[in-house]
Amino acid sequence: MLLHIATRKGLFVYDLAGAPSIVGRHFLGLDVTLTLADPRSGNWYAALEHGHFGVKLHRSADRGASWQEVAAPVYPQRPADAPENGADGRPLPWDLKKIWSLEAGGPDEVGRLWCGTIPGGLFRSDDHGASWSLVGSLWNHPSRREWFGGGADYPGIHSICVDPRDARRIRIAVSCGGVWRSDDSGASWRNTSKGLFAVFMPPERREDPNIQDVHRLVQCRDQPDRLWIQHHNGVFRSLDGGETWLHCPEVPPSGIGFGFTVAVHPEHGDTAWLIPAVKDESRIPVDGRVVVTRTVDGGSSWEVLREGLPQEDAYDLVWRHSLDVSPDGRHLAFGSTTGSLWLSRDGGSTWHELSAHLPPIHAVRLIAE
Repeated sequence: MLLHIATRKGLFVYDLAGAPSIVGRHFLGLDVTLTLADPRSGNWYAALEHGHFGVKLHRSADRGASWQEVAAPVYPQRPADAPENGADGRPLPWDLKKIWSLEAGGPDEVGRLWCGTIPGGLFRSDDHGASWSLVGSLWNHPSRREWFGGGADYPGIHSICVDPRDARRIRIAVSCGGVWRSDDSGASWRNTSKGLFAVFMPPERREDPNIQDVHRLVQCRDQPDRLWIQHHNGVFRSLDGGETWLHCPEVPPSGIGFGFTVAVHPEHGDTAWLIPAVKDESRIPVDGRVVVTRTVDGGSSWEVLREGLPQEDAYDLVWRHSLDVSPDGRHLAFGSTTGSLWLSRDGGSTWHELSAHLPPIHAVRLIAE
């Protein structure tokens, strides 16, 4: 099994067979924000931010031995009659700020990739990333004007779930814009945020579906009707394919359940892991202790897992894509904003520190060989 670590200063590849070791160092010194290993083609993808030179996308067909720059998503020119500002008064940009999610299409969709971006556009490629097209049905949806930025200046699509039963069924999550579902490969969309609530909004807009600040959305592979959300206001789960959402109260150690990431067991949809933090301005681990919380009964109860994790003066924050679970559900890995990286081989019960000296970590991916 391999582990991809996308960091502020490069992409690092670990081989987890036996004693874990770094077997690949790519784009050293450059800001690698996200990776994807496509299980259908074997292609690896890496998204980079080059500052003044913009966002770039690279593809490797030989497991990182060589890389080829491919097309990054490009927004069309803004129409003259397009609204200039969103509901929050900010300008609505028509240019790529960040690749925030990248996922493969279905097993029978050769070459199809999905890409979520800031400022809230969803793109599709049918040629392994050689070209991209903006999904106009979502970008032009009237409700998009109500979206706004959470931690980022602009709204962004950070989570894409392709249903394993039917690849035409796509679910996405937007910060801040709620959960959206398409049953026809993106030709049409509807908001499916019923049950979510936003305490940061006025009471009359608390349950407004178009302004929900979803931090991460994940779907169980073998029980696809089980989905989990890490929200700005806590943890939610769905038992009906994401049509409605149930709040999980009293998530330890803070009781609020704030954080940025969530992972679900690929076989057992009632098992999920979180990495909690303190909101809103602090955004640090609760009591300066790095812990993982786990439920095996759909959120009815939670375990606080500490073994192998720092429990004193530890201020490691874990971003949306920096926690991952292996296809068998046994291995988990997460990385922090301070460059620490941990691995568990027993479903999160115990942890081993792989490194404390990597650059700030944006994303991790566990890849079965």
